[in-house]
Amino acid sequence: MAETKKIIIHNKSDKPDNIILKEHEILRKCEEIEEVLPTFMKSFFVYLKGNVLPLTRLAYLGDIQFFCNYLIRETDQTNASSTKEITVNDFEQIKASDINLFIDYCRSYKVETDRTITVYENENRSLARKKSSLSVLFKHLYRAELVTGNITDAFNPIRVPKPGEREIKALQDDEVMRMLDAVSTGSHLTKKEREFWEKTKYRDKAILILFLTYGLRLTELQQLNLSSFHFNRGEFKIYRKRAKESIMPLNKTVHKSVTDYIDLERPGDDLIDGENKDALFLSLQNKRLTQRQIRELVKKYTSIGLGTSRDAGYSPHKLRATAATSLIGRGNSIYDVQALLDHENVTTTQLYAAHQLNVKRDLIKSFEWDDDLNNKK
Repeated sequence: MAETKKIIIHNKSDKPDNIILKEHEILRKCEEIEEVLPTFMKSFFVYLKGNVLPLTRLAYLGDIQFFCNYLIRETDQTNASSTKEITVNDFEQIKASDINLFIDYCRSYKVETDRTITVYENENRSLARKKSSLSVLFKHLYRAELVTGNITDAFNPIRVPKPGEREIKALQDDEVMRMLDAVSTGSHLTKKEREFWEKTKYRDKAILILFLTYGLRLTELQQLNLSSFHFNRGEFKIYRKRAKESIMPLNKTVHKSVTDYIDLERPGDDLIDGENKDALFLSLQNKRLTQRQIRELVKKYTSIGLGTSRDAGYSPHKLRATAATSLIGRGNSIYDVQALLDHENVTTTQLYAAHQLNVKRDLIKSFEWDDDLNNKK
């Protein structure tokens, strides 16, 4: 087995090394998939590289690799034994009906190994992305004159919820306070959870406060460094999608929660290896917290706020929704909230402004059919 090479960053930009490493990792994964896809798709790889965001590029390539494997394993449309061997002539023979059958296959399929059978289920939103990936590919092949027809117009439509049709999930103010009380006091935690809380309570509280105050995306919070913060200036820097940088102001609550964590709980530099020295949020193994670890942390505390099981807790994205609805509910301008949350389009922010859960609760609370309950204060 080939030895994994150590990656050395020679960084002349003003981006921190961990951001450069993350970008490199996405690029590496894209290139690994491209290596096993058919050679005739090279111009398509160039098109993706120059026209879509890196994570979108990775998602498209993953969908196309899955489709190529499907052609080999589930159809007789190619004689190839590997995805690399699929020819442009094989793609020339593909009809829109074949794509529609593939999308239907993706709704529910199973993968068998010697020991397990894994069943995969996809909802319409996931199917729509797979359809989009293939639409972009086939349109490009047609424009590049690699296939003679554009079959994408005959792809079956996939119904996905329109903006505003789905109920926005966000914590209410009383649920936020219960959650913050739990992370501050250790209440409602199991015995085992409390043992960990004793070692991570300042870290966990700082994470929740940052999510709730700024509506940060998971990647934005996970990539935060000590060097991201300039406490004397009262600000910190985050790295957004589309390679954007944003300077965020610190308020007193955020300043206190982050400095409490750094001063009272975060280990000293002598206990942290070089790669993780600048990472803000560390695990008990003194490594930068992973996105999965942050998700589990948020799920645990939000479940306490909601008064539900741990499995039913919310994701970090729901805390982003909580920040948006709370800011708008306090009378802040929708355009200011759009700028804070980095929404590309104000219509996305307007969805949070239309969130009327409290109105519905107040309406129903005053509409009891049992007179005794209706008269209770």
